[in-house]
Amino acid sequence: MNEKSTNKIKILNDPIYGFITIPSVLIFDLIEHPYFQRLRRVSQMGMSYMIYPGAHHTRFHHAIGAMHLMQKAVRVLRSKGTQISDQEAEAVQIAILLHDIGHGAFSHALEHSIVSGITHEEISLKFMEALNKEFEGKLDLAISIFKGKYSRKFLHQLISSQLDMDRLDYLKRDSFYSGVAEGAINSDRIITMLHVKNDELVVEEKGIYSVENFIIARRLMYWQVYLHKTGVVAENLLVSVLKRAKELAKSGMELPASNTFKYFLYKEIKEENFDNHTLEMFARLDDYDVLGAIKEWVFVDDFVLSSLAKMITNRNFPKIEISKTPFSKDRIEEMKEKWRKSCEIEKSLSEYFIFAGEISNQAYDATYSPIKMLFKNGEIKDVIEASDHLNIQALSKRVTKYFVCYPKELIN
Repeated sequence: MNEKSTNKIKILNDPIYGFITIPSVLIFDLIEHPYFQRLRRVSQMGMSYMIYPGAHHTRFHHAIGAMHLMQKAVRVLRSKGTQISDQEAEAVQIAILLHDIGHGAFSHALEHSIVSGITHEEISLKFMEALNKEFEGKLDLAISIFKGKYSRKFLHQLISSQLDMDRLDYLKRDSFYSGVAEGAINSDRIITMLHVKNDELVVEEKGIYSVENFIIARRLMYWQVYLHKTGVVAENLLVSVLKRAKELAKSGMELPASNTFKYFLYKEIKEENFDNHTLEMFARLDDYDVLGAIKEWVFVDDFVLSSLAKMITNRNFPKIEISKTPFSKDRIEEMKEKWRKSCEIEKSLSEYFIFAGEISNQAYDATYSPIKMLFKNGEIKDVIEASDHLNIQALSKRVTKYFVCYPKELIN
């Protein structure tokens, strides 16, 4: 197939933004690559569809949407006199397109169980470097911007900051698919108000209310969606299932799973041995492998794995309690002992069913790449200082809550 026929389709229809244009042959070829196509099979919101039935959108949707917003941002900044070359424009769009390519099946749950010591950002970089080799160095500039090594700081801020195209897309998209209207933000207005001053991304003062709404929406989405109490249970339960499967695999038990998934179950994957072969195997692993295996694990001859797999498959989750203060160790130990006796299992195995932890939310962090407002007199202020909305200052403080999960059978 020649280049002309392989690169015919240049427009996608998106439910959030309408028609999205794929701006170049290189970007089209990257989207068509199997590494990127895998993102169609990786959920954007992990287990959230168990709470919000519409939240079945994927990392693929999000990456394309973020690229679209980046196109808009480049157009706006150019219109205000910021010089951005065609090479820089394409590179910054490639960088945002590929920013999540290293997310594994069910994203964060996989990072805490099957693969250890390496983050999805580091895996994303490995994918980018592999693609750069395949595309004969055409991603050099995109990688430099992604890593924050390029001389023009504001380009990196468009990809990774507290008001980047990643956040502007996922808040709007996750709000739309979950049906949680409180997360809806006016990304168009925020992008229209963007400016560059002293090589830093700033927002014109007219955009202050849109930025305030963005910060408040972020707080609401975290407590209502990303850290929803049932979502916390589901995510931790998934981690427990994967940890138990890994433990059984280590002991030599044969578990039903795809060959790709078995590679990660039966091998210790860490940063130091995450080689090219492991990257190729990772590129084959997606949500389908994990869900398919969990369905089969319902029937394995192990009480812990079978019970946990049933809970996920049938959405029969443990009970969760949330508190402003940590739960007492004595109470947790008491529950573990009670569960051990009722199930006749070893005490250490109770930890798979009864677990505690903490969740925290900081809608705005003034110490990390702060959002800066540009005033007509040329003055630049942090959004906290610029805003007359008292909530914004309050939202810059980290709020931590504590949880404990336990089987419903323990409720007297």
